[in-house]
Amino acid sequence: MHAKTQTTTLTPLALKDAPALIETVFPAQKVSFEAQKERKANLGQTLTGLGSYWKGRKPLILVRAIVLGSLLPPTDDAEADLAIFEKLMAFDDEGLARRALAANAFSAARLQELIPISDPERYFSGRGWRRDITDDDKLVLYRRALATLSSYEAKAGLCKRPEEVDQDWLYAPVWPKVNRHYAHLGLDAHAFPELIEQLGILRYGHRPRVGDTFCGGGSIPFEAARLGCDVYASDLNPIACMLTWGALNIIGASPERRAEIEAAQREVAAAVDAEITRLGIEHDEHGNRAKAYLYCLEARCPETGWRVPLAPSWVISKTRNVIARLKPDHVNQRFDIEIASGVSDAELKAAEAGTVQDGDMVYTLDGKTYRTPIKTLRGDYRLPDGTTGNRLRRWERSDFRPREDDIFQERLYCIQWIKKETLDAARQDQFAGSELGRPEGAQGGRARKGAHQTWFAAPTEADLARERKVEALVAENLERWQAEGLVPDMAIEPGDKTDEPIRTRGWTHWHHLFNARQLLLISRYFQHRTPEDYVFNAKSLDWNSRIANWMNHWEKTNNVFYNQALNTFYNYGIRCFFSHEAGRSFGFANSPLPETRRSIKCRDAAKLEDDADIWITDPPYADAVNYHEITEFFIAWLRKNPPKPFDEWVWDSRRALAIKGSGEDFRRGMVAAYQAMRDHMPDNGMQCVMFTHQDTGVWSDLIGIFWAAGLQVVAAWYIATETTSELKKGGYVQGTVILMLKKRAAGERPGFKQRILPAVRQEVARQIDTMMHLNDRVAAHHGEPVWSDADLQMAGYAAALKVLTAYTHIGGEDVTRFALRPRVRGEVTVVDEIVQQAAETASSLLVPEGLTAEAWAKLTGIERFVLRMLDMETTGSTKLDNYQNFAKAFHVEDYARVMGDMRPNHARLKRVSEYASRELTETTEIGGTRLGRLIIALQQMLKDTAPQVIVDQMRGEMTDFLEARPLLVDLLTFIERKSPEPDVRNAAEVLGARLKNLRFGE
Repeated sequence: MHAKTQTTTLTPLALKDAPALIETVFPAQKVSFEAQKERKANLGQTLTGLGSYWKGRKPLILVRAIVLGSLLPPTDDAEADLAIFEKLMAFDDEGLARRALAANAFSAARLQELIPISDPERYFSGRGWRRDITDDDKLVLYRRALATLSSYEAKAGLCKRPEEVDQDWLYAPVWPKVNRHYAHLGLDAHAFPELIEQLGILRYGHRPRVGDTFCGGGSIPFEAARLGCDVYASDLNPIACMLTWGALNIIGASPERRAEIEAAQREVAAAVDAEITRLGIEHDEHGNRAKAYLYCLEARCPETGWRVPLAPSWVISKTRNVIARLKPDHVNQRFDIEIASGVSDAELKAAEAGTVQDGDMVYTLDGKTYRTPIKTLRGDYRLPDGTTGNRLRRWERSDFRPREDDIFQERLYCIQWIKKETLDAARQDQFAGSELGRPEGAQGGRARKGAHQTWFAAPTEADLARERKVEALVAENLERWQAEGLVPDMAIEPGDKTDEPIRTRGWTHWHHLFNARQLLLISRYFQHRTPEDYVFNAKSLDWNSRIANWMNHWEKTNNVFYNQALNTFYNYGIRCFFSHEAGRSFGFANSPLPETRRSIKCRDAAKLEDDADIWITDPPYADAVNYHEITEFFIAWLRKNPPKPFDEWVWDSRRALAIKGSGEDFRRGMVAAYQAMRDHMPDNGMQCVMFTHQDTGVWSDLIGIFWAAGLQVVAAWYIATETTSELKKGGYVQGTVILMLKKRAAGERPGFKQRILPAVRQEVARQIDTMMHLNDRVAAHHGEPVWSDADLQMAGYAAALKVLTAYTHIGGEDVTRFALRPRVRGEVTVVDEIVQQAAETASSLLVPEGLTAEAWAKLTGIERFVLRMLDMETTGSTKLDNYQNFAKAFHVEDYARVMGDMRPNHARLKRVSEYASRELTETTEIGGTRLGRLIIALQQMLKDTAPQVIVDQMRGEMTDFLEARPLLVDLLTFIERKSPEPDVRNAAEVLGARLKNLRFGE
């Protein structure tokens, strides 16, 4: 799609000095919900089809909101501006109705349950819609049905994501309203590329260019390009650049180009299939074909001399009750492994306990159980100087299998076979549409049926002969394949993550992470070297290596990077041609991009040569993923003979140059990067920095970084972008902070703490007052506020940053020198103090509903924390990061002590009844407060202690009882309204009445 340039009605640069809408208005709560909705789509996300191994992609809906918010101008009507913004995001009621209809959210029966329909025959025939009904007719009922739901989350939860709906239809009613709202600017847009180009001309004189120097998985340049921006993307890591290229050129390909890509990939698959079939290494004598091979390590027991197969579980398939059984072979002092299908649930349960348990090799022989620590088998040791090591032989470049005298051997113990009849059907589908050709995760009803066209069996002598043939082929060709770049020859460089395979297996080169069958199969694919081949081959590597564990509930291998580590396993599965091909290339999303300029470069973020009007970055920060290490897993395969344009890139992780970790090097690297971006944007340009904050120290670091880079913060928003999972138990922060920055005005501006603090407090109060006013107006019309307390508190930080980053000197010290000097452990800088003051000011302005400002001012930090969070819980807040943010703002020493649940999406305070007596003593943070004393009193009430007895105890224990009584009454009234426990609410009412009516003579 081409964007129209309205040069006849637009005045170029009319918005040159105008602020951006995102500086004042941003629907943070709705963006948060939509971002999580996108995350929860898992493999349904647009870009993950190219490789889910890159974990740091920001949601596309978030990027869209930032780009639009950075280009749209505010008017003198903030509420109307917000309404237009939400229409463009399809967050408004009409957008939700269309998204819900696209999702077929309501059946005919459900609609008639939700709303009264006086003429149902107009819409329905029998149990469904009439055939002649139009979408416009359906929308009439959908609008009314959605209006019965009370919250945005309830409505949007029924809908498709905006990107999943036909864009012309979804936004048809929006463009007239947008053009009318911005009629004074001469806007005449009928699609996003037109809107974007026109806004770019008004603001910059040309179509806007969005840049990202930490492009990672490509979500920022992809979404900016999809809106109609020119884009520049760069990253030090070539894997990031490759994924970004794939996003723009594969996912973003035109339908015609997509068809060409699919046809080319079918040719590759056919060629590999023909070669593997000719070699005869995957078929049995009946024409059945292997789908997966299962291997396990084997080690000799030092106590008995027996060779023991190692696996943490011998369950092969939970869905079909398939297990492996160990059968002693006394003659050879080893175990045979037989495969049993359809076993009882009790046998399945017993098989879950394998021969590796809690770090030990455990097995039973002749009625006796033997247990040896794995570290003993490896011969782990620690020298007096702290050096560690073990007796594992370090593999050499020519190795691809264990040698006979190695501690850990490896054996094939099970094969999953595909019936010949199923193979014939799959060939007719040409690898697409059948279970064997579906992308990972696209398991429909047909897929599960297809799974039963396979079976598991122990390897026969003929199978083992084929195994030896594969090993002979690899041994004969490995050196040549390595020289030609078909198989890696790159050594594993030690590091935080890369030490694991070296330490636990003795593997020293990247090809050691792949066994003979994998090396043979994957090398056949690497004979084909288009850019698309590179993208798809990298994706397949993630699913087919020695460190891809077998998932017995899905009957397939897991991906290597299900987390951000290089985990080694005692047993693993490998994919043969059909299952390897199924997850390689087919099924990727297609979202054609408009014709705009795009540039991708593999370079250091500090060495820019290209300009952008808007820089949007998701930089590495204190707890960043070690991509510079783990992506060497892919680089080892891709670095030799890359195709154009990849041959222009440096195929090395360049660990030494990567911005990582924290401390002085981190800050210096970030300053250089953001200084470069500042130097390569116009004076009215804007930067957006996204980061997931886990450490308050990062805030101070960022202030210093922006100071030194000559940038000033103009706004900050808080977005809940992450979702919970089993891998994210505990205290994981789930929010992303969006910081908006502009160039700091030229000239010197010194400041002193005594003058800055009042300015910060004033700006915080102004910012929160403005936001709360808009909250009230929007809530009055739509029933829901725009911002949560977390957003309002984050605005307090933003206000502090806005004031602070405007200065060039603080207390006589140049801010650049201050930013770059090493931090001293435990040091509290003037910046730390000011940021903390801002947080406290913001928190003091957010008095919970039901408490007076006077009462709020008398409370301690822990009391404020508990009452604030109790109030938030009544609105359904369950995000752990909200609790973390407020705990920091209120100076709570250990908020975990008052938490009843700390799961990321199920966080809550302790209930009154859950406090133990030891947690309410004078030595605890909560126990020494008035609120702590009230919790004790309420617990006594729940045990039927007489109210007067409790009052007398409080009078005796509290020296300021009479003075504190009005505050105690206020707190009990608040608890009566907010407590989730009915008995506690009743007790608070009774005790509060007794205190309120207390006469001094009693």
